[in-house]
Amino acid sequence: MRISKKIHEEGTKAILITFAIVAAIVILVNWLWPSQTVWHYILYAFVLLVLVMTVRFFRVPIWRKTTIVEDAVLAPADGEIAANEVVMEDEYFHEKRRQISIFMSIYNVHINFFPFDGEVTYYKYHPGKFLVAFKPKSSTDNEHNTIILKDKKGREILVRQIAGFVARRIVCDLQPGDEAVVGEELGMIRFGSRVDVFLPLDAEVNVKMGDKTYGKVTVLAKLK
Repeated sequence: MRISKKIHEEGTKAILITFAIVAAIVILVNWLWPSQTVWHYILYAFVLLVLVMTVRFFRVPIWRKTTIVEDAVLAPADGEIAANEVVMEDEYFHEKRRQISIFMSIYNVHINFFPFDGEVTYYKYHPGKFLVAFKPKSSTDNEHNTIILKDKKGREILVRQIAGFVARRIVCDLQPGDEAVVGEELGMIRFGSRVDVFLPLDAEVNVKMGDKTYGKVTVLAKLK
């Protein structure tokens, strides 16, 4: 699958700041120690890697095609399946739901996508901690957004954006009443994080622990 990338608007400031810091370090080091040594080249390689990783983090797969399958819930994020279990969901449903969690490392695309068509019926931001995102308690203890999506058949799923140990900013401008179009951008989380999806218990799950996911491509489950 051919994927063309551009840079997300959220990355402009971060990339410029990173470039300025990298340039300042290189200039300062060369001013203090003008004679080039192997340590200079190690430094150049390191700061170049930091700059490349920063730019790469904010990439957007603009030509990635959305999987269209009836009744499917697609992966809202790139990453790895870190949880697939039945849990009690206490914020909105107040009943048992199937939780599928996707852990995003710093190497993944960090754009989040709508997993199916419908409407945003509930949205709430929760301040919190910054625990390592793959820990189970991060789902409720960490800073996170809770989003409820409801389709035309009345089926509801919960999508939760969770900040991680490194992530310090969740980007999401949704409001109740907004249209959810499968494959379109839902938001993003900067620098390593996690997305949970809570499904009805009778959903037909299509993934298992450790599976790799691709946002708006991988089918997580099919709804009854």
